[in-house]
Amino acid sequence: MNAVPQAAPTALADSPSRAAQADEAPPARERSDRSSARRNTGRSVTRALWIVTICVAVAALRIGRELLVPIVMALLITLVLSGIVETLRRYRIPRALSAVVLLVLFGVGIGGMLYAVGTPARQWIDSAPRVLRTIEHKTRPAQSVVRRLDAIARRASALAGAADPPVATASLSAPPPGAAVSAMDVVEGTSGVLAALLMGAALTLLLLAAGPPALARMAAPVTTDGRAIHVLRVIEAIRMELGRYYGTLAMINLLFGAITALLMWLIGMPNPVLWGALAGVLNFIPYLGCATTLAILTIVAFVSFDRISQTALVAASFLALAAIEGHIVEPVFLGRRLDLNPIVVLVALWVGACIWGIAGMVVALPLLVATKVAASHSDHGGAVVRFLSPPRGRAERTWPSQFIRRRG
Repeated sequence: MNAVPQAAPTALADSPSRAAQADEAPPARERSDRSSARRNTGRSVTRALWIVTICVAVAALRIGRELLVPIVMALLITLVLSGIVETLRRYRIPRALSAVVLLVLFGVGIGGMLYAVGTPARQWIDSAPRVLRTIEHKTRPAQSVVRRLDAIARRASALAGAADPPVATASLSAPPPGAAVSAMDVVEGTSGVLAALLMGAALTLLLLAAGPPALARMAAPVTTDGRAIHVLRVIEAIRMELGRYYGTLAMINLLFGAITALLMWLIGMPNPVLWGALAGVLNFIPYLGCATTLAILTIVAFVSFDRISQTALVAASFLALAAIEGHIVEPVFLGRRLDLNPIVVLVALWVGACIWGIAGMVVALPLLVATKVAASHSDHGGAVVRFLSPPRGRAERTWPSQFIRRRG
């Protein structure tokens, strides 16, 4: 009897609290829905801002390429040569003196290479009409097959009732004679290139002569003390990695070009020095460089030799040499620390070529290497390193398989 009166007040006391909780539940849910909607809106706005920023940056790089290319090339040459300058600095050789000597040697090397390959390259350019006629003569059987296929296609379209396109009856007029090129036109066309070269050389000299202390003074006003030290460490790591990478790659490509020239001379290719220099220079561009050299050597062999077997020998010999260099020599001397994803490299080369042309292709790979080195020195750069690195080993299990396995 006493249990009923005691339980009734408790139930009556709990009922208002439950009603209050039921009344408070919808506002709490509304607040959580509003907060999630705000987060989703913030993410959408952030993504849109990132897309707009990337588009604006690409447009700015495209528009300002004449201004930015000399500066970027000077920074790249500085990062590659600064290791030698700092090494000579340890032997009490001033940075300015070593920078001047290095730039002079660099210019003399490029000038000597251009002088060595200038004469055969000019001969091939002058003989371009003859080469085209030779290619047209040797590909005449294939052209006849293409014409027959074209005729069959036209007959099929005629049988189907399709009207042939009207043939233009207008006579072809001779193209107007080109205007004479004056000396002022030549000066105006080359003044911009000379100014860019002088600007790049001067900036490279100043950066090499200034050394790391100049970077410390430049980074100090915009960052805190700890952050400036971290930035300097990252720059030093990028400088060392790029210097080692391109120094070793330059020696490999020099040997690769010499062996290519020797191989082309043994096979009997004309102007083997030109093709060796071309192979060594283009090998700095990953993947596309060897492919371009292979295509050029195949075309030259096709024009120079009478038998297809000799053309196939030239292509197979260079392909074997490139395979040995790419799969044995480079992994042994360069290691796998700076390996990059081939897909990312090709996309970067294409984007760089579209924005800055040849200079963009030259800068694309160092930019990827610097990004990977900087990400490896960051606490939150693991995703960037994994994105830039090539896939290796067994693929990780994806979340759908894990989810299915857990449900099973």
